[in-house]
Amino acid sequence: MNLPDAEGLCQELVRKLRPGVTASTGIVGIRTGGAWLAERLHQELALATPMGALDISFYRDDFDKAGLRHQVKPSQIPFDVNDRHIIVVDDVLYTGRTVRAAMNELFDYGRPGKIELAALVDRGERQLPIAAQYVGATFSVPAGKLLRLVRDERGKFILRLSDAKPAA
Repeated sequence: MNLPDAEGLCQELVRKLRPGVTASTGIVGIRTGGAWLAERLHQELALATPMGALDISFYRDDFDKAGLRHQVKPSQIPFDVNDRHIIVVDDVLYTGRTVRAAMNELFDYGRPGKIELAALVDRGERQLPIAAQYVGATFSVPAGKLLRLVRDERGKFILRLSDAKPAA
């Protein structure tokens, strides 16, 4: 199966985001892949507001089943979210549950004026009414597979397909 070029999709996202951002727009990535992507977008868009990152581990609705990941990092929002336009960034938009958890955590920091979603890939199959305003590409993924963003040793983005873990 041929996967889309992640670097090309990143540039497509930059192109789509550029008209809608201002110097005060806040960009927040969902760890891990979304934070990597947000870092790149923040740099390419030359945003003045510092970038934020969310670790949604404690906000997941499957926390009691999945447990705590061993690499939990604290969330960092180095700006006032109140009344600010914020773009939440995720690498792969799938069921919508990750984005719901990210918004729940974001509201713990304040009340944004507007939240939009940017995703490198939208694979569909939503379980919640969540939609991205900015998408690099829409791509179907075979059942039982996960699509993940990885970085090589030089920081280049690559999409990888792997087997999904069976539900416990």
